[in-house]
Amino acid sequence: MSRETLAAPAEHAVEIRKSRFLARAAPVASPGEAAAFVEAVADPGATHNCWAWRIGGQYRSSDDGEPAGTAGRPILAAIDGQDCDRVAVVVTRWYGGVKLGAGGLVRAYGGCAAECLRRADRLPLLDTVALRLDCAYPELATLRARLGEQAAAVEDEAFGAERVVLHVRALAERVETLRALHRDLTRGSGAFVLLDPASDRA
Repeated sequence: MSRETLAAPAEHAVEIRKSRFLARAAPVASPGEAAAFVEAVADPGATHNCWAWRIGGQYRSSDDGEPAGTAGRPILAAIDGQDCDRVAVVVTRWYGGVKLGAGGLVRAYGGCAAECLRRADRLPLLDTVALRLDCAYPELATLRARLGEQAAAVEDEAFGAERVVLHVRALAERVETLRALHRDLTRGSGAFVLLDPASDRA
């Protein structure tokens, strides 16, 4: 099953043996964005703010004072179990006076996170790759336009004495089309380098 991210932030609340749990989830594009989301939604007045996020091969989780392995990892498992990527989830708990035990905590945190993600609107993640290519200055405007037509994003530009080097993020399925466009535009004189053959998710 292809992995998905969220179309918009989502939340889900549940009460379990007098403890209130509130899961909040959001799409995130970087570890910094994930950390900012956790900080933004964590309630300092709550008993625990446990969280997890996954961005491709990068992931982190926190039990925030709950017994080790009973909160952060179940939330991360919910993200993976719902086939989500580029997603952060915070599950906030307000303790109600009844202990749930380790198994109960795992079910509560993981279940609340999973239900939040299950109910959320999703977007498919498309395979992308990073490219480095160059062109002469007279070709730059046309190259930018052609890249835009192919939904390729210019992430950085470096201006040299005679040529411009562009770092581009493009859909993996369009690499050969872009290679041909670049070759024709530069008449075969420009460099076209695939930086990460293993596809990323964007």
